[in-house]
Amino acid sequence: MFLIDREHPPRHIHIKYGEHEAVMELINLNIIDGSLPKKCRQLVREWTELHQDELIEMGIFKNFILLPLWSKENET
Repeated sequence: MFLIDREHPPRHIHIKYGEHEAVMELINLNIIDGSLPKKCRQLVREWTELHQDELIEMGIFKNFILLPLWSKENET
């Protein structure tokens, strides 16, 4: 998953998973372009919910940082 500097609205992230590519809008977390397998889409949505505020802030201020893929708190 990644953000691209100088992007266009709405705020979104790009996702690549194998041969699949998609774009997820950051406010309502809907896939707005492309597609992902259901399990991947669910995991991306959960991760994005956890980091939504940070991702939106990065998009506004262009202060890009590496976010953890998953925290130990979320392991089941």
